[in-house]
Amino acid sequence: MPARPLVLVVSPGDETYRGYCLEQVAAAYDVVLLTGTEPSWEKPFIVDHTVVNLSDPAALLAGGRALAERHDLAGVVTWDEWHLVPTARLARALGLSSPSVEVMRACRNKATARTLYARHGVPSAASMRARTLLEAGLATMTLGLPAVIKPAAFAGSIGVIRVDQPEELPAAFAFASASASRSREDTGVLVEEYLDGPEVSVECVTHRGVTTAVAVTRKHLGPAPYFDETGHTVDAADPLLAQVAPAAAAAVKALGITDGVQHVELRLVDGRPRLIEVNARIGGDMIGHLVRLATGIDLPRVAADLACGRAPDLTPTRSGAAGTRMLYPDTSGTLTARHINQPFAAHTPWLRQVQWIREIGDQLVLPPDGGLFTARAGFYIVTGRTTAEVTERLDLAADEITVTTRADR
Repeated sequence: MPARPLVLVVSPGDETYRGYCLEQVAAAYDVVLLTGTEPSWEKPFIVDHTVVNLSDPAALLAGGRALAERHDLAGVVTWDEWHLVPTARLARALGLSSPSVEVMRACRNKATARTLYARHGVPSAASMRARTLLEAGLATMTLGLPAVIKPAAFAGSIGVIRVDQPEELPAAFAFASASASRSREDTGVLVEEYLDGPEVSVECVTHRGVTTAVAVTRKHLGPAPYFDETGHTVDAADPLLAQVAPAAAAAVKALGITDGVQHVELRLVDGRPRLIEVNARIGGDMIGHLVRLATGIDLPRVAADLACGRAPDLTPTRSGAAGTRMLYPDTSGTLTARHINQPFAAHTPWLRQVQWIREIGDQLVLPPDGGLFTARAGFYIVTGRTTAEVTERLDLAADEITVTTRADR
């Protein structure tokens, strides 16, 4: 028997955005990995691994079983949106704690989730499925404009677009359909009521059917009609948390989730929360890291605890604030310069991280031709005592960072 419990992590993600998750789990558990590529940066944090085609459910199941034959696994966990369903299937096949496959499918499918919200009285957006442009037009006539067109089963605001006028609908439907067609679960498109108000997410932990909201993340979006997230702030003392926590917990319960970490997105319409979606994993864009910087609560460790049937420790050990801002170019083109004022960085302890994700010579493509994975040059993270101080520091740091592109002809 190992000295520490052993947990299987499915699809660890990339080092830039998810490295902190694996590192924090490995601080408390021995880790074996089920991954699509030979480990590199992951090696210091794991004791064994198997490489499989993660997009093949049968191969993923076989790879997990092979690791279970070699190790006494205490649990299985993933923070990868695309592998929530197969990870649940694998955990059940191994007789380990996990939400059901049906529950994970409901979380992954926005149309199913909307139905469950309505059934349980959780305020969300009116939604209609549209298989054709004609059906999308009829839906906007029913729901009114502005409306939101989105893939039924995607994430990261990919393929999500707002329509304000009828003449914008053909291009918007094509934009959403192009992303929806890449889904392995549901290639459908939804037309939804536009929720007009500030967007936030609630970072939740559910243990044995009881949901605790541990933090609220205030989001910043890029220019309409797209919904690209350009930054996030988390404040341990944010008074909004108490206001949005009941709606987030109600949504988690409506989906049938009894254990796990959830990233619940909603908008405040006339001051009242309306659900966008529940993501049954740690939030992306370093949100889990911001939660730890602001509160001390370790969401990756919590996710592993729950996967292993343990009660998580949700005691805050800090009371501060943290924020991140994504680095985008002004225009699409070839990245010609990316740098930060080094004396400023060296003498600014609250500037916790500047992370470049694109190299000089790379193409940066903004919407509508590009999106989440093509537009960003990097991101940076700051800390402070309050949201106001973090926002001020994000602005100060922005003046010291340069991202320049050359328009391609």
